[in-house]
Amino acid sequence: MTYHKYRQQLKKLLSLPQNLVGSFHEITELPQSEWFCTNDPVGKKLGSGGGTTWLLRAAYEDYKAQNADAMSFDEWLAADKRLLLHAGGQSRRLPSYAPSGKILTPLPVFRWERGQSLNQNLLSLQVPLYKRIMDIAPRGLNTMIVSGDVYIRSTEPLQPIPEDADIVCYGLWLGPEIAKDHGVFVSTREKPTELKCMLQKPSVETLSALLTDHFYLTDIGVWILSDRAVKVLMQRSTNGTDIATGEVVNYDMYGEFGCALGYEPGVKDEAVNTLKTVILPLPGGEFYHFGTSHELLSSMLAIQNIVNDQREIMHHDRKPHPSIFVQNTELKPKWTQQNRNEWVENAYVGENWTLTQDNIVTGVPENDWTLTLSEGQCVDIVPIGADSWAVRPYGFNDKFRGDLADVEYLGRPFAEWAAERGIDLNAIEGRHDLQAARIFPIVDNTDDMGIVLRWMLGESTLAEGKTIWEKAKRMSADEISAEANLRRLVDQRTKLRLKNLPMIAKNWQHSVFYQSDLQTVAHEYGKYDVALLNALPESASLLTRTCDAMFRSEVERQRTNGGTQSSELAKKYEAAAFSLLREGLTTEALRVKQRPQLSVYADQIVWGRSPVRIDIAGGWTDTPPFCLMEGGNVVNLAINLNGQPPLQTYVKPCTEPHIILRSIDLGASEVITTYEELSSYNTVGSPFSIQKAALSLAGFLPRFCKDSYRSLEEQLRAFGCGIEVTLLSAIPAGSGLGTSSLLASTVLGALSDFCGLGWDKTEIGHRTLVLEQLLTTGGGWQDQYGGLLPGIKLLQTERGFSQSPDVRYLPGDLFQQPDYRECHLLYYTGITRTAKTILAEIVRRMFLNEHDELLQLREMKAHALEMFDAIQRLDFERMGRLVGKTWQQNQLLDAGTNPPAVEALTKQIDDLCLGYKLPGAGGGGYLYMVAKDVEAAARIRCILNENRPNDKARFVEMSLCKNGFQVSRS
Repeated sequence: MTYHKYRQQLKKLLSLPQNLVGSFHEITELPQSEWFCTNDPVGKKLGSGGGTTWLLRAAYEDYKAQNADAMSFDEWLAADKRLLLHAGGQSRRLPSYAPSGKILTPLPVFRWERGQSLNQNLLSLQVPLYKRIMDIAPRGLNTMIVSGDVYIRSTEPLQPIPEDADIVCYGLWLGPEIAKDHGVFVSTREKPTELKCMLQKPSVETLSALLTDHFYLTDIGVWILSDRAVKVLMQRSTNGTDIATGEVVNYDMYGEFGCALGYEPGVKDEAVNTLKTVILPLPGGEFYHFGTSHELLSSMLAIQNIVNDQREIMHHDRKPHPSIFVQNTELKPKWTQQNRNEWVENAYVGENWTLTQDNIVTGVPENDWTLTLSEGQCVDIVPIGADSWAVRPYGFNDKFRGDLADVEYLGRPFAEWAAERGIDLNAIEGRHDLQAARIFPIVDNTDDMGIVLRWMLGESTLAEGKTIWEKAKRMSADEISAEANLRRLVDQRTKLRLKNLPMIAKNWQHSVFYQSDLQTVAHEYGKYDVALLNALPESASLLTRTCDAMFRSEVERQRTNGGTQSSELAKKYEAAAFSLLREGLTTEALRVKQRPQLSVYADQIVWGRSPVRIDIAGGWTDTPPFCLMEGGNVVNLAINLNGQPPLQTYVKPCTEPHIILRSIDLGASEVITTYEELSSYNTVGSPFSIQKAALSLAGFLPRFCKDSYRSLEEQLRAFGCGIEVTLLSAIPAGSGLGTSSLLASTVLGALSDFCGLGWDKTEIGHRTLVLEQLLTTGGGWQDQYGGLLPGIKLLQTERGFSQSPDVRYLPGDLFQQPDYRECHLLYYTGITRTAKTILAEIVRRMFLNEHDELLQLREMKAHALEMFDAIQRLDFERMGRLVGKTWQQNQLLDAGTNPPAVEALTKQIDDLCLGYKLPGAGGGGYLYMVAKDVEAAARIRCILNENRPNDKARFVEMSLCKNGFQVSRS
């Protein structure tokens, strides 16, 4: 897959209902700099093509108004990538969310998913996939156009997008019974990705005939247009020659523009016919429509049941039927087995309410009504003005289209409903169309609201209800959408959600609380001063308790200067979270205590040595707690520097019953004579923390030893000698090459041999993870396994506290063959940065299931498999570009990964590289580069040698290590 090193910013352009435009940014809290919205001109139908032109022109005019030296339209079109989302319809068949637009429909957290917001909506679920696609779209394919009432998933890696396409359309393989109601893309079997023609709502017979020698994909409304294609579309939807100023006319992007695409189009239009159109099946694609009341329930039920593996479902609710959905609601009645297809959101439903089946209840304010909703009856209450409400009952399957004499309302003929209540159809304004008919009363108190609802729903003889209806101002469905007070609507929703939060937290065993985006929840706890409940009991799982502790820490941080500083209480909770994590990672290893026994002669030296590692894909996915919850994938390689393994440990006996620690590179030494001195491995600034912790884990500290001794001296006499441990790290600290982890594994491996502990490389790697937890430096498993194990490999773990990676070795051809060997360059930047502070903040967000970070980590995990595939196929160019993608992913996870000094350095060689990255956490250390070819590599060496950023900067020769960790004796 081609990956473009510089991502253009993705601007979001939304076409919305007119009333939503003015309050969109306020009620969503989305930034105006990134989200532009407008509405189609009132009373004028533009179609999807004309609407696209109108939206683009409005966005450009807004840009010009804010920039004195504005670019031309063509320059503006090419400058950024943009997502155009059409969501401005009347929502006739989903009245409950017509006022705020279907795009802002609140959707419950999926029972099998982590990191979703309790405040999520259809828009927030849609955008991540569109962004993924646009991230890989070639330059020039800058404009994506999508629909606002669908949720689309892709469960597999996206395929490459051809660079020479003018239009790219995504589709799904669907049967004719579904495809007949949509547009379909037709291609020959010989050219399956090249559009032959597009058909609109073809018959089943037509589709069946096509299958003899064609393929067809069902259109899902995800199109990417080149700048050229955008301008052709705008020309076709504009009167006159100037697309920026001509009158916008009604033009359908699918029925007219789409049907003129392809090399044998059904509509002849030369300018459109010449556009090259590529059709791509969306890998692992799933399509969920939210256009009607029925689809609101059926789509959400289908999504919730995507996963039925009980091991994957993170909570087990106690609803009597899975098609019951309640959000942001105060609900008093108990559900029964008879209830199904129930949607209650942003509503107060009192104990005297009765719900049955196929009911949707939205917007209802606090009340004490006695109300029964029969099967198929729905209620929507919409705030109007400062203190009034529109009362809108309707039927589950009402279409809100047609003359009142012919249309159905509340599941029965409107004429019959009206006659039963003594209403003259001819007296109703707007009777030509139910959507325009003024039948919904405006009230200013909940008593009248309840009475008129009873009259409209079932009690047709309730005289008081009829009186209220007759005297009230009445609005149509269109007018309700146009005049709804969305701020009041959202304020009620927020109030109810905040009231729900403690209850959801209290019911944590059967709710989505700890699988949701706790960062967002903590923000609301802090902003609105929501009280924290008691800490979870010890019977809760360890991982849940760690998340709870970090959640409490984040709440306290939010209460202290909006999260910019940590109070002492926040620090206490954070420490508790990391302590629980250490407990989970170390308990099993520490349960098995050691009995060290001298295994060498008195004059022998044990010599351990290790390469370092470069991670080229999937780094960070090996870090707890993410890997404990979802497993990790990392591709890394073990390398020697200047022909030698740079990390070495020497262990030998000494005659005195003490321990001598030496560091050749630091020129330091220390003599240990007591357990107390040995246990001080957490002393800040100690050059021997790793050696002390390793000796402790090897059994030279009572808590890790099978046998009991009164002193270290007594234990060493029983052991048979003292111990001298000498360390050599021929590499600077903060290198990014996994130095500290590999030093630890090298010491542990040498001690295992010296003391007869019998640890294999897997056990050494696991004990390195334990050691880092003892030192509170944290970290994952890929550093140690990257050097313990030879060559280049994919390391993979499953979820759970047992993090022992499976290894899949890869061929070394791309790194060792003469054509490629010189293209791999390693440069020491002389800039250092320790990983601990970077690690702590990223891990904090992992604990909190922070939505964007989880999405990024999952992309990184999938990216490691792409890298594995590229190397396995010996695709050098793809491998190099994927290294560049890894670097971009790291920066999205932590902006400090690429400080200005590093960016200044890489700009000098950017055009000569397929990809580059700083290994490890980034911020400094070594820079790994994949040059385009041998000549480019030579030029890179010349440029950086002539422009050294400091007196330490230099090239270091790297070579693939074929052995990994080695230990031998003199």
